[in-house]
Amino acid sequence: MNALALWTIGPGQVELRPAEPGAPAAGEAQARALTSGISRGTERLVFQGLVPPSERERMRCPLQEGQFPYPVKYGYAMVAAVQAGPEGLLGRRVFCLHPHQSLFNAPANMLVPVPDDVSTARAALAPQMETALNAAWDAGLEPGERVAVVGGGVIGLLTAFLAAKTCDVVLIDSNPGRRAVAQALGLDFALPSEATGDRRTVFHASATSAGLDLALSLCAFEGQVVELSWFGDKPVSIALGGAFHSQRLTLKASQVGSVAPSHRQGWSHNRRLAEALSLCADPRLDVLVAAETPFAEMPARMGAILEDPDTLCHLIRYS
Repeated sequence: MNALALWTIGPGQVELRPAEPGAPAAGEAQARALTSGISRGTERLVFQGLVPPSERERMRCPLQEGQFPYPVKYGYAMVAAVQAGPEGLLGRRVFCLHPHQSLFNAPANMLVPVPDDVSTARAALAPQMETALNAAWDAGLEPGERVAVVGGGVIGLLTAFLAAKTCDVVLIDSNPGRRAVAQALGLDFALPSEATGDRRTVFHASATSAGLDLALSLCAFEGQVVELSWFGDKPVSIALGGAFHSQRLTLKASQVGSVAPSHRQGWSHNRRLAEALSLCADPRLDVLVAAETPFAEMPARMGAILEDPDTLCHLIRYS
């Protein structure tokens, strides 16, 4: 069936390799890819070989092949159409935590149907939306509280988008081009020099030391910074000699691999993912998935996509 998969084979090198899946086994379904999203922050670290040895097992995707650093078949934002398998899934659009591959088999219980009101492109935002949802749970947001989000990548934008449903939110980024994106999502925007503090919760998603210091400086007394960045093997400096102790601040990690403690009772990973997919129904989110590249062009284009500072969720088109 001429199936191909995208493999990272060395620092800054990717190639398409044959990936004939064969017939699906019992309990599996076969799906043909429609689109998959490139998670720029994480996939850039994989592309550059910067996954720390201590995290190589924990950072594995559910259906990843190969080993870090190379060669590895990586990715986790696949939207596909089921063409063989359980009757209840046949012909349906589904989301799957699967690497970039044109045709694949996967356990049927890992395929989450895409709601009818969610476009195929927006469905590729599901893992980032799930991260944002988990972050909101980790933060314990309260209606009406003052919130800031430092870092206007996809994770920061979606975290701000969700928080703004109940809170007073400002998105902060050093790239002035993010202002238009924030406004399209109905968010207030500020450059770092324009940011005002006294925030009970600040989400940090810039993956920079300067952004983390800014996040701490924006906290109110006994406020919290919820850290969403993943720095790979890059050392991070942080200024704790200022108001961190006198203001009794909290620095909290949030990571999507585990359901937030506040929701572990009754919320499976699949239920959380389905909820994230449903949250992708808002057409304003189209601003995050405006760029796409044909799958066949990915070996030549991957580096430029990952290094483009204006890239949000770049999509791979399979047909």
